[in-house]
Amino acid sequence: MKDHQLKALVQVADCGSIRAAARAMHLSPSALTKALRELEEDVGAELLTRSYKGVEFTPAGSALLMRARLVLATLDKARDEVRYLRGGAGAKITAAITPTIATTALPGVLKDFERLQPDAQLTLIEGMMTSVIPALHEGSIDFAVVITDPEDLPHDMDFEPLGLVRGTVVGREGHPLADAQAWSELKDARWVLNLIHGSTGQHLIDWLERSGLERPVNPLLCTSPTLMLELTRHTDLIGFGPEPLFLDPMFSVGVQRFTGLPPAPPMSLGILTLRGVPLSAAARPLAELFARHIRQPTPVIPS
Repeated sequence: MKDHQLKALVQVADCGSIRAAARAMHLSPSALTKALRELEEDVGAELLTRSYKGVEFTPAGSALLMRARLVLATLDKARDEVRYLRGGAGAKITAAITPTIATTALPGVLKDFERLQPDAQLTLIEGMMTSVIPALHEGSIDFAVVITDPEDLPHDMDFEPLGLVRGTVVGREGHPLADAQAWSELKDARWVLNLIHGSTGQHLIDWLERSGLERPVNPLLCTSPTLMLELTRHTDLIGFGPEPLFLDPMFSVGVQRFTGLPPAPPMSLGILTLRGVPLSAAARPLAELFARHIRQPTPVIPS
């Protein structure tokens, strides 16, 4: 299994056809096809099928593609790390970050990191669990700072817990249900929720069902935190999100927390990495900065 064969496999997936992949790699279609056939012979399985629809990956091809992306990304990071350690160009680091810490730990982390590694190229993406796990599998991110239930994570993920985060119900200022004292008072409310796997909204639904409480009926589904916030600001829809965000006076303009409700259980906040893949010499100090800035004297952030 050779480097150029794995690159050919990934390029076909990215380009959608043999011909387009060959152009991208500055090869002839026959040369790229040969590399793919050699790869199939090496692994002993058919990886691609060709039909009038174009090129499609077999189950074996899809499994190898995910690993190929990780291998190639790891090799790229190894080259970058060697250059970095030898005094070359600044390191490249990509991390997925939950918006929850944008108003708490993140500013301090960035300040310290820029002082520690001023030449590093840092890329931050939003830490949604449905995209974080594939990105770690493919090696496109170094680590993630996420809110999650550790028991729901795949076996090949390592999670370093750093604290707990409470969720809170929010609505527009002056919302008629803002003084609710029991969850039953919200049974007829209109909700906007993110219910993707691992989200705070799904955490709320699971807890309500376990507690024998009525779950929101036919909520408006939304995966964008910004859009959810604007909907709660300008309509009677109510939402549920990490409390630290709504304790920030700038973020929470126009919305209020429903503080009279019994709290839902807190969620785990921590650093997620791919098991068996060590962080680079550049990414490790950044992860350590996140750990130091997020940890609190008390286990709940904030209480």
